[in-house]
Amino acid sequence: MNPNIEAFLNNTAARLESAGIENPRQDVKILLAHVLGIEPGEVPFYPHDLSMDRLHEFETLLDERLQRKPIDKILGSRGFYKYDFIVNGAVLSPRPETEILVEAAAECIEMHQIGNILDLGVGSGCILLSLLADFPALKGCGIDISAEALEVAGQNALKLKVNDRARLLTGSWFEENLSERLGQKFDVIVSNPPYIPTGDISGLQAEVKEYDPLIALDGGDDGLKDYCRIAELAPELLNDNGFVFLEVGIGQAAEVARIFGIRGFKLLQIIKDYGGIERCVILKK
Repeated sequence: MNPNIEAFLNNTAARLESAGIENPRQDVKILLAHVLGIEPGEVPFYPHDLSMDRLHEFETLLDERLQRKPIDKILGSRGFYKYDFIVNGAVLSPRPETEILVEAAAECIEMHQIGNILDLGVGSGCILLSLLADFPALKGCGIDISAEALEVAGQNALKLKVNDRARLLTGSWFEENLSERLGQKFDVIVSNPPYIPTGDISGLQAEVKEYDPLIALDGGDDGLKDYCRIAELAPELLNDNGFVFLEVGIGQAAEVARIFGIRGFKLLQIIKDYGGIERCVILKK
């Protein structure tokens, strides 16, 4: 272990910790690894002292982190599921809990020989494009109200080499005649819609409320506005016996299942995330 690097890690981590940042040492290792072109686990064993150029580059990144900018949006990428995605301020940072939805949808696609999927609120494309990358015969459509988010999704589609099977459209699922615009029905709908109640947003971590797009967070007064709309649309967007996979917020799973039940959907499963929170609701038409 390089004692100079170790001292640098400790001193820099203390700066982040004093700013109230969780896991400060890990963040320092990730940023320093990026500057050095190595893996984070290799940082303590880096055999050289830091050059002035690398120190300057690192300090620039560190200043952004001290302002509570998330690591992935500092570096411009985020590992999610099996793949690496381009991210920026136009898209919601992919979360580990969303991987649960992707894993469940992948099992369904494999079991039922699904041909096409629709992602409502595609954002970075992490859900839709992960599934397209997993299944070479699968086709998909993603819609998002943000043209800037769709630009990121398009870049990710090219990066994962699924752009020929991914149709990306700008629009809102609150617009009239969406089904006519899409021009087809789907076997599966996936969505991680906005689900934070408006009044709760001010209490979120700075990394979320200041750097994730508000439109991807705000689910209205009770956080359920978008689920109600998706439930209205789903019967006309889905083929018979089609499936819906939804990410939900804390305490929302039962109510979301009820909302879809009113529209004739059968609840198949509610899956908990790694923290024991009911996070993924799976329904069938």
